[in-house]
Amino acid sequence: MRIKASELILNPDGSIYHLNLKPEHVAKTIILVGDQDRVEKVSKHFDSIEFTSQKREFKTHTGSLKGKRISVISTGIGPDNIDIVLNELDALFNIDLNTRLPKKELTALHIIRIGTSGALQASIPVDSFVLSSAGLDINGMLHAYQTEHISHPDYENAFIKHTQWNIYRARPILVKNSQELEDLLMEDHIYKGITLTAGGFYGPQGRVLRLPLQDPDLNRKIDSFSFGGLKVTNLEMETSAIYGLSKLLGHHAVSLNAIIANRATGDFSKNPSITIENLITYTLNKISA
Repeated sequence: MRIKASELILNPDGSIYHLNLKPEHVAKTIILVGDQDRVEKVSKHFDSIEFTSQKREFKTHTGSLKGKRISVISTGIGPDNIDIVLNELDALFNIDLNTRLPKKELTALHIIRIGTSGALQASIPVDSFVLSSAGLDINGMLHAYQTEHISHPDYENAFIKHTQWNIYRARPILVKNSQELEDLLMEDHIYKGITLTAGGFYGPQGRVLRLPLQDPDLNRKIDSFSFGGLKVTNLEMETSAIYGLSKLLGHHAVSLNAIIANRATGDFSKNPSITIENLITYTLNKISA
């Protein structure tokens, strides 16, 4: 059945609505960053850049490094933006935009997030890197989709019990990364654990300015939670959405986090830009080797 124009929206030039991209503009290896200014910080390392575009917060550079074609795309902040980016990237590769029909042969993308995050465990120092073995979704976006076959109820139920999860919150969903990409990017100096993905920066992550929190002890409960030897290592706003949609759509995804804050110790990086640059160069060296 053809996908209606109201569901798959195209611009007058035939590009996909939000990203403003056509299929030929994007590589099968894609680096996602939140901050649009970080796109150039990645693409400056490319040997050549063949295409650039920007619409709203969605900036794209596609080029080559050591013969490897790579796209870097900014998503903006939060799981709602990830919903846009992942669905539109998949459409570019797996839906014929002329006939509006899904393709019979599907393409699996390699999606790598380079982001910043705050550690929840005192043992993870600022300026270190964390690879997310799984994303724990607490923001609710993934509940719009059928996720039963990618979730992990044993872990989720243990988390709900330990944290005394409020029944009015979205049920947590745990989604694992791509083992293939973890094997490519993991080294001994990188920390690994569960990344919690919240739907906001202040209250949803336990920050208090002027508004009281519904559960002021939630971060403490999360910090102390462990199941099967796995603790929640860090907190941010994109990873579980990337993992969930990638799993559902048949793509490979992994999230690498530059730790620029430690919520347990109250520390903040003195040179976050250097930490981010180090993570960028590390990632590019790995995927272009």
